[in-house]
Amino acid sequence: MNEPIQTPQQPALPDRLSIDPRSPHHVAAVFEHEVGITFNGKERMDVDEYCISEGWIKVPAGKAVDRRGNPMLIKLKGAVTAFYK
Repeated sequence: MNEPIQTPQQPALPDRLSIDPRSPHHVAAVFEHEVGITFNGKERMDVDEYCISEGWIKVPAGKAVDRRGNPMLIKLKGAVTAFYK
């Protein structure tokens, strides 16, 4: 008898999400799936953090790093949409 294949449920995407595990806005369950971000109608691959309700994303500012070696981030404002790929 053929049983249906169990697919893991994708958790709802939060309003604010960060890829940094030290951040309070990091949700590990979301990163088990591939997440895509569109910003002003174009898909971005370099987003470190986003907030849909406030309409901003944070992206690395070139090769600049802080004193701990983390990339320096700049905040860009616009229309943000998050989705699962």
